[in-house]
Amino acid sequence: MNTITLKNGRKIGPGEPCFIIAEIGINHNGDLGIAKRLIEEAAAAGCDAVKFQKRTPEICTPRDEWDRMRDTPWGRMRYIDYRYKVEFGVAEYAEIDRFAREKGIVWFASCWDQESVDFLEQFDPMLYKAASASLTDIELLNKKKNTGKPLIISTGMSTQHQIDFAVEAIGQDNLLIAHSTSAYPCPAEELNLKMIHTLQEKFPGVPIGYSGHETGLATTYAAVAMGACFVERHYTLDRAMWGSDQAASVEIEGMRRMVRDIRDIEKAMGNGIKQVYESEMGAMKKLRKFKDFDLISSN
Repeated sequence: MNTITLKNGRKIGPGEPCFIIAEIGINHNGDLGIAKRLIEEAAAAGCDAVKFQKRTPEICTPRDEWDRMRDTPWGRMRYIDYRYKVEFGVAEYAEIDRFAREKGIVWFASCWDQESVDFLEQFDPMLYKAASASLTDIELLNKKKNTGKPLIISTGMSTQHQIDFAVEAIGQDNLLIAHSTSAYPCPAEELNLKMIHTLQEKFPGVPIGYSGHETGLATTYAAVAMGACFVERHYTLDRAMWGSDQAASVEIEGMRRMVRDIRDIEKAMGNGIKQVYESEMGAMKKLRKFKDFDLISSN
């Protein structure tokens, strides 16, 4: 299987530490202060990256939805005005770029339209993500691939045929694939974690990861134990905050625990070769009855 190397030297692939992504998305609710707090806490927790979402509202919002009125934390407003309210512009992303560099953490984004790719390119992110909703938008996928940056594609709400078609269309070089189920939050019986193995077998040259939208952390740990080379979880200050992704997000303390436990899982996996550890020698000498057998068996 290929290993993807980011321009900072971080490798993503089998045998490398799991690349842990805290997805801020639009959980910042248009507040740069919240975004910076989440970046700072993700870096302190030991995450490898934070991820945002970038849209051009007039492109990504259906025209017949623009004038629909919506209750928001800022009052009742048109839906298109709300979409602009939660989008960051040049000034905000310039500060995100500066602050993430200061904190020593990678940042990147899911771009939902081609203009957003052009927008993000001015900040030279290390990689891109394609949301599950974009898997069938081959022009958008190629737009991201043509930047020369690694691309993660997410596979929620997709058939195997659609995944195969997308991979065939954009090629497997510089590609990472995330198994995902697009329900927020996702019930455990629909996570289908064995798809990680299916994708590993189907695309042996591509690092396979997991983008989870479940509540709790246990199933994300299971994905790591099953060989996910990267994991992504939505991330928030408070799951009770406004926003459609908040309820399926991990709060700050949960993210700290998740990173810590993933690193413990990696240590615990070992190398698969049976050995007697030094820490076991005292118990072996004290408890084993057939000492000669022990000596013979060790030769």
